[in-house]
Amino acid sequence: MGRIKRRWDKESYYHIVCRGNRRDPLYYDTGDFLTFLYILHQVYEKIPFELASYCLMTNHYHLQLKSPNEPIWKVMSLINKRYADYYNTKYHLTGHVFEKRYFSKRIETTEGMIAVSCYIHLNPVEARMVENPEDCIWSSYAYYKGTAPAPYVYVNRDAVLKSFLGNITEKERKYCEELMTRRNKEEVREE
Repeated sequence: MGRIKRRWDKESYYHIVCRGNRRDPLYYDTGDFLTFLYILHQVYEKIPFELASYCLMTNHYHLQLKSPNEPIWKVMSLINKRYADYYNTKYHLTGHVFEKRYFSKRIETTEGMIAVSCYIHLNPVEARMVENPEDCIWSSYAYYKGTAPAPYVYVNRDAVLKSFLGNITEKERKYCEELMTRRNKEEVREE
């Protein structure tokens, strides 16, 4: 039985998750994280896309991605193939680097854009990799907090921040407050 063809809406963002094969690490050192970000830039130059949010975890990654010119599967195919080639060469391996086909879900509402972005930025906290979202240097959260230098050309935080009123500083503050509210709700639910 063949795979169900994925639908693509060039106006929509998608929440994409891709995990390492057997849940093995995708990133062992700083060079691996930087190479993945470099590959994102290479792919962006070939097929422009937008990331509203991203987070690179140890054994998987999250992207909040929109591809207005080409189907998402083309963007993802290039990203994963290039990273798999790098990974297998560096670690003297062959075969699959990724567990299976990436997960993707279309984000249909403004609330959904905020929820997915917060989920992505809180993922390293939930996984107990870091205590606070700003402690994860491999996510886009610092751009939302206003503490990072200019974001990568493919990062479009305005796709989420436009949902908040005020100037850019007020929007950043309101986003961070929303993220912390969601974090606190999760902590209460766990107790």
